[in-house]
Amino acid sequence: MYPGAFRQSQPDKPALIMSDRSFVQTYAELDAAANRFSQALREAGLEPGDHLALCLENHPRYLELLWGCHYAGLIYTAISSRLNSEELAYIVNDCGAMAYITSRSKAEQIADSVPDVTLRLMLDGVIDGFDSYEESVAKYADEPLDARVAGTDMLYSSGTTGLPKGVKLEFVALPLTETRTPVAAVAELLFGLDADSVYLSPAPLYHAAPLRFSMAAQSLGATLVVMEHFDAESFLAAVAEFGITHTQVVPTMFVRFLKLPFDVRTSFDVSSLRYVIHAAAPCPVPVKQQMLDWFGPVIHEYYAGTEGNGFVYCDAESWLSHPGTVGRGLNCTLHIVDNAGDELPIGERGTVYFEGGGTFEYHNDPDKTQKSRHPKGWTTLGDVGYLDDDDFLYLTDRAAYMIISGGVNIYPQEAENLLVTHPDVIDVAVFGVPNDEFGEEVKAVVQPREMPADGDRAAAVERELIAYCREALADIKCPRSVDFRPVLPRHPTGKLYKRLLRDEYWQAAGRSI
Repeated sequence: MYPGAFRQSQPDKPALIMSDRSFVQTYAELDAAANRFSQALREAGLEPGDHLALCLENHPRYLELLWGCHYAGLIYTAISSRLNSEELAYIVNDCGAMAYITSRSKAEQIADSVPDVTLRLMLDGVIDGFDSYEESVAKYADEPLDARVAGTDMLYSSGTTGLPKGVKLEFVALPLTETRTPVAAVAELLFGLDADSVYLSPAPLYHAAPLRFSMAAQSLGATLVVMEHFDAESFLAAVAEFGITHTQVVPTMFVRFLKLPFDVRTSFDVSSLRYVIHAAAPCPVPVKQQMLDWFGPVIHEYYAGTEGNGFVYCDAESWLSHPGTVGRGLNCTLHIVDNAGDELPIGERGTVYFEGGGTFEYHNDPDKTQKSRHPKGWTTLGDVGYLDDDDFLYLTDRAAYMIISGGVNIYPQEAENLLVTHPDVIDVAVFGVPNDEFGEEVKAVVQPREMPADGDRAAAVERELIAYCREALADIKCPRSVDFRPVLPRHPTGKLYKRLLRDEYWQAAGRSI
């Protein structure tokens, strides 16, 4: 399905509402806009299978751009609006984009750095080297292209080291009317998303899950509500105002909800929620338990990646009987493997591999593609975890973040999950820093509710947090020191840029990782 399928049956129904109500777009308007854009793309010489890149904030026109690409059969790459000029130009060039769509700030960044881009369009104004999106599409009819095939996305994984890599799925030119968007079936069959649903997307649309679930919502005839930026109180207000039935969040958003004053967070009616889906990172057990106590058994979790190589799912009932799990494989078999490639028994930690899920490769990076493969053909996202007797998966951490101290493997996620529950902690990152005797030691960097006023207060809070950690974990897993910062480098999708913090400490010590 696609928005045009609802143009006759529900033309005046809102397909998109910006949460501040600054923009409302009906299904008739969305389909017409996407048709005009697809006509412009074809007139510019882009054919099915060609690449287009776009870099925008959560702009009101974002979804019509995606659908225009989809209608034209293009492979479209949505890029983070937080990247710097060099990172942005790298992705536009690496994906082979023939067209680039952006807003003013990102147009200025790479105007002279993408020589192979033949079509350059900009929203809300123009600079030299770019044409106006609004003027370019206005001259085209809102009728569909002939013999349309469905496009698809090629998104870039942020990764933990090195430059991001495009996750390349096989492109087959299939008829638009017979092709579903990537997660539409999951959204419909597993999460009950349909034309009566109201889906709230609080995260940046360039990220895989928000992009794919937002398109799925519109492909099923639902109303999509988009927040320009996430804010915990504004999110709860939107749920109450719009009668939100479905949404997708990340665990850090749960933490932000729970850190609101009790009278604030309980003042909003959230009873309309039927499915609150979360992913992107494991959720600390106490945090999820508190959210279940508050929202009820409407919280659903999945573990998957942009790579689409497997899907692990957990509903509220399963989680309550297996606290801490991210679920069981639905379309795949899970294997836990040691460094030698041998499968480990139940309960032992190792690298998580998927068997039987989708296939993928990393664009222009055969080495990384090969490293994601097991000799038996299984694939991994680089996460570490273990299985229990019921085949439920528990994630420990990413292999890249493991700390080796005195020959002992330490997974910092345990300490992070514990420290974030402390009432004075808003956010936390735990990682390894150099230690001359043991190789590495555990460091915590904390965003406190209030920054310590002086060194004495900082030392007192540091002692309190280390003691809090040692009450529940072995000493070796706990930080030996704690630093404080007003904010941590966290992406709006919830991903913590731990590598940036870790690199800073290693470089300050004159060491390389």
